Amino acid sequence: MYERNDHDAHARSFDKAADVYDAARPGYPAEAVSWLIGDATGPAVDLGAGTGKLTAALVQRGLDVTAVDPSPEMLRVLGERLPGVAARLGTGESIPVDDHSAGLVVAAQAWHWVDPAVAVPEVARVLRPGGALGLVWNFRDESVGWVRRLGELMDTGSAYASDEVEPVVGEPFGPLERHEVRWVQQLTVDGMLDLARSRSYFITKDADTQAAVIASLRRLAAEHPDLAGRDTFELPYVTHCYRTVLPG
Repeated sequence: MYERNDHDAHARSFDKAADVYDAARPGYPAEAVSWLIGDATGPAVDLGAGTGKLTAALVQRGLDVTAVDPSPEMLRVLGERLPGVAARLGTGESIPVDDHSAGLVVAAQAWHWVDPAVAVPEVARVLRPGGALGLVWNFRDESVGWVRRLGELMDTGSAYASDEVEPVVGEPFGPLERHEVRWVQQLTVDGMLDLARSRSYFITKDADTQAAVIASLRRLAAEHPDLAGRDTFELPYVTHCYRTVLPG
């Protein structure tokens, strides 16, 4: 587990890699997006919206979305993709929207960066009674041998989030529902390298360590029997979704 200063440094690191993050990170499968929305109506707030991967899916479903992120560079990329979406600097602990103004708040790959003791009452402040909080993470399916080796080489053991840890919400919200979606992302070798470059625990390493990681991933792609000689391959994911409702 990170100390808080390390945690904050990793959270801030995305400013340095917004474009590669946008190019490499997967979006979210339609089934997961539908489940997160459920019966909720907008407006919606996307916390830790990043470059707008989930924001775009919500907009496509007809929701009025406010994107909130602490990184100006992430919001710059989001604004280029979604120029009609309100994009505001903020965090889960300080959400720049009015009281009881949202029917849905979501956080994709982001809830592990917040302090739940502060963020939970803040989300409750901005939601209408009966509004929903949806949380989602994409995790590589490391039950597959080469994917597990990919994670080892990218040093994911130092990552802050873990698929072994359930998110913390609690009162005043109701019970936390859970849903899983399995799917695959089509990748090239360059896409796999960019996936590593987009990770906070890669961005915060020194240049020599970064170069060593990239070299090891190139070897994996060239030598592993499931990958060698292929122009593209499928990276399997398990998307973990969580949803809870603010009582009316």
